[in-house]
Amino acid sequence: MNKRPLAVTIIGWVYIVTGAGGFIAHLLDFIPPHQFQYDSVLVEIVCLIGAVSGIYLLCAQNWARWLAVAWMAYHVVLSIFHTIPQLALHAVFCVLVAYFLFRRDANSYFRASMSYL
Repeated sequence: MNKRPLAVTIIGWVYIVTGAGGFIAHLLDFIPPHQFQYDSVLVEIVCLIGAVSGIYLLCAQNWARWLAVAWMAYHVVLSIFHTIPQLALHAVFCVLVAYFLFRRDANSYFRASMSYL
């Protein structure tokens, strides 16, 4: 099996920490005196998706890199409704994540895991 590229390892762990951290941080929305809102459930799901994509990036699952890029693209779309610097930052992160997850070494890493299926 191919060695995992450092960029994939870093991105995977950033997604795990960000997703799990966001999930824990947003749990406060469910504690009184906060009123329950369905949006909070959607935020929790989005955070879990980020963490799951990070976990499966580390497990060399090809679908996880597509999920990771889609997760970041979703944040770019959300940033349209915020400030220009937030939009620019999310867009740069999205491009960087896509670049590093689809480089030749990453392709080899993910392709090697597919040959065992």
